[in-house]
Amino acid sequence: MTTSRAATEPSRGLRAHSFNAAAAQYAANRPSYPPALLDTVEELAGRPLSGARVVDVGAGTGIASALLRDRGAEVLAVEPGEGMAAEFRRALPDVPLVRGDGNALPVADARADLVTYAQAWHWTDPARAVPEALRVLRPGGALALWWNTHPVDVEWIAESAERTGRFFGVDIPAENRGAGDRAQADPTGRLDFTRRDIRWSRRVPLDTHLANIGSHSAFLVAPAERRDAFLEEERGHLLKVFPDGVVEETYDVLLLVATGP
Repeated sequence: MTTSRAATEPSRGLRAHSFNAAAAQYAANRPSYPPALLDTVEELAGRPLSGARVVDVGAGTGIASALLRDRGAEVLAVEPGEGMAAEFRRALPDVPLVRGDGNALPVADARADLVTYAQAWHWTDPARAVPEALRVLRPGGALALWWNTHPVDVEWIAESAERTGRFFGVDIPAENRGAGDRAQADPTGRLDFTRRDIRWSRRVPLDTHLANIGSHSAFLVAPAERRDAFLEEERGHLLKVFPDGVVEETYDVLLLVATGP
């Protein structure tokens, strides 16, 4: 596919809103994060999560919020989408949630020891989101951004990423590299991010793996017939690699942490 991404990619707004109609699919099939991620957040933030006041922005269906709560953090979730917020409240009725986004946080000044973005920073305008995070953080607090990314040194993942890239006309390895670019994460230059990469894996049925793929925004906004045909073709490719129908998904969590002044 030679058409440029700019010409073919649906608007960011359309992609961002696409999650609301697929919130249950997202919650049921998206991967979580390994304990080592939260250990590393604590290390780089310089404090334990237990007892910390955490604002989890772009909280979605609550995957990261649940982990933070289970570590003993006092979590306030922020989520812009109606469908995702409804799924969050169903799953985590004990965790307070407010509607809003990272560009204008509905949170008081100096409230948080830690502000987190799990799979969500790329939906913000960092030039606005960085000052907002710093406003909400207490002195010495930390901002943590992370994403599950696909390690292309794993052969079957590289092959799958190539097929997906052709489908959308994008370079997936380049997108992964861009997510970890410190200057791109903070164009204001006010933060000094430390980066860590944490590899982990999970074993899931093939149907779960395909539903996970299909829960990404680029698939959600694609024409249904074209999307379904791709996923069915992908099923055939993956059955050759995992004939028992159980997929070993491998991820590199890309983590960026910076402490405020």
